[in-house]
Amino acid sequence: QVQLVESGGGLVQPGGSLRLSCTPSGRTFSRPAMGWFRQAPGKGREFVSAITSSGGGTYYAESVKGRFTISRDNAKNTVYLQMNSLKPEDTAVYSCAAGFCSGYRCYERAEYDIWGRGTQVTVSS
Repeated sequence: QVQLVESGGGLVQPGGSLRLSCTPSGRTFSRPAMGWFRQAPGKGREFVSAITSSGGGTYYAESVKGRFTISRDNAKNTVYLQMNSLKPEDTAVYSCAAGFCSGYRCYERAEYDIWGRGTQVTVSS
């Protein structure tokens, strides 16, 4: 069975930084797109960022643009999310996902078929 495992979450003060990592567990797989989604308490899961291997396209939600940076190590099938200038409204469970999407279709949850369980990010003073 293929799974993704997230790490790097935690408690941070407003204005602080965290770096999330997402690595595969189980048998190897190949997906051109990897993304991050988040779900805050009482809210639906929302797109945060995605990256594709073809051309290295990157995509961000407006709410995180300029603060978050996504990157990937294709040799390790690992994706990272560097989060800077964190705000209390960034508090959520962050999940990574892998899929076959390209371009702006990568904003859609339905485009991903492999998911991790998530890691908690809490931004609070």
